[in-house]
Amino acid sequence: MGAVTLRAVTLIGKEEPFVMVSENVLGKPKKYQGFSIDVLDALSNYLGFNYEIYVAPDHKYGSPQEDGTWNGLVGELVFKRADIGISALTITPDRENVVDFTTRYMDYSVGVLLRRAEKTVDMFACLAPFDLSLWACIAGTVLLVGLLVYLLNWLNPPRLQMGSMTSTTLYNSMWFVYGSFVQQGGEVPYTTLATRMMMGAWWLFALIVISSYTANLAAFLTITRIESSIQ
Repeated sequence: MGAVTLRAVTLIGKEEPFVMVSENVLGKPKKYQGFSIDVLDALSNYLGFNYEIYVAPDHKYGSPQEDGTWNGLVGELVFKRADIGISALTITPDRENVVDFTTRYMDYSVGVLLRRAEKTVDMFACLAPFDLSLWACIAGTVLLVGLLVYLLNWLNPPRLQMGSMTSTTLYNSMWFVYGSFVQQGGEVPYTTLATRMMMGAWWLFALIVISSYTANLAAFLTITRIESSIQ
């Protein structure tokens, strides 16, 4: 049984170095060369088949037409006038729906080179996770809660232990609220129910804010933002 002969369709023009026409002697058939032709020769020797190459009549790669048909190299395969196509053909979803592609062996892309931006050390980088307006709101909330704690203890003074030197002044209330916000605790023993309920809500608020700040700070310190200078 003789070897199978396959018809291979290709394009000639913008195919270098994949498919090119070698120097043709007058009166003899054209000979093709190039990277894709070398791959085709290796496959024919390994699988045991012969092939003949012809150029697509319309010299196009192939695109869908209004009537649903295909032209160019893809059209030759769709209409089964060719068995395989040898070309630097771009793989697109539309073409993959009608023909099968081999594994790509070359990717082509266009890139723009930019000078690497100089790294600057910002001493206020710890403030970057939150906006300035949010920091102002947090500071205002600390003052407001400290004032409320002082008023609640002024209206209903806590029972302090005998000999205790701790007082429930406005300064101590502010310091206690700020210390609990940065998770350092406090020194003033607030024992009234209203104050404990308020501080419980404040501790929950502080937990959420500190957790959000820690997560955002880790992202700012570990992820380098690439800002393109080209608009």
